[in-house]
Amino acid sequence: MNKATVKTARVISGFRIEVEFADGLRGQVDLSSRLFGEVFEPLRDEKYFAKVYVDEFGVVCWPNGADLAPDALYVCVAAARGKTPA
Repeated sequence: MNKATVKTARVISGFRIEVEFADGLRGQVDLSSRLFGEVFEPLRDEKYFAKVYVDEFGVVCWPNGADLAPDALYVCVAAARGKTPA
């Protein structure tokens, strides 16, 4: 299993999610400035945004097909925690 595989994702508040990765790294990501474009527009509704889930491949997803690359999330969380992803 890739260390950047997401184990859990949950909405903290607004458009922020907390994710935990396979290697135990955990942190929050604010997606409020990234919800643009055809597939991400529906996520600007907080009730729809709250439907976040992790699929069988460890990818953060929503029912409309929107998803977030686990590697990019990992880099974001690691940087916020002062870690350099290896």
